Amino acid sequence: MNTDPEGNAQSGRVAAIAIAMTGALWVGANYAGAKLGWSNRTLALVDLIALAGFAWALIATWRIWRERRNDEG
Repeated sequence: MNTDPEGNAQSGRVAAIAIAMTGALWVGANYAGAKLGWSNRTLALVDLIALAGFAWALIATWRIWRERRNDEG
């Protein structure tokens, strides 16, 4: 785990970029799927991949919060 503030800031930026990119790619893939007539199975796979990206970012954010909380006390 990172113990320095700069490490926490970098981890926060990575989590923020992951959230933004996952959201943008998810919306784009759903739009492309609607226009190209992708099957429901393919769209469900896109949803699961996006869910995994959001879950990773949530876990990363939680780890940053927990580390910062442990450093204060």
